Amino acid sequence: MQIMLDIPDQYLIDQSPSEFGKRIKLYAALVMFQSGNMSAGAASEFAGVDRFTLIAECQKRNIPLIDFAPEELDAELEDLRKIA
Repeated sequence: MQIMLDIPDQYLIDQSPSEFGKRIKLYAALVMFQSGNMSAGAASEFAGVDRFTLIAECQKRNIPLIDFAPEELDAELEDLRKIA
């Protein structure tokens, strides 16, 4: 599927339309991953980057790779304490 966007030239500072399009895809993938609408694998595929690049981009933007609710994390830690 192809989606067309009209981007004013003034926003293409020092980059080609192709490069700008890749950035938009990456940013969209990061937002969808952060919001839980895409897995890391799907987000990296959508953005056209490998998982290591996606992880690095998440780290740059302080996007957690694993997002546990506090209760879930407490339960996981309790289970680990029982094993140890």
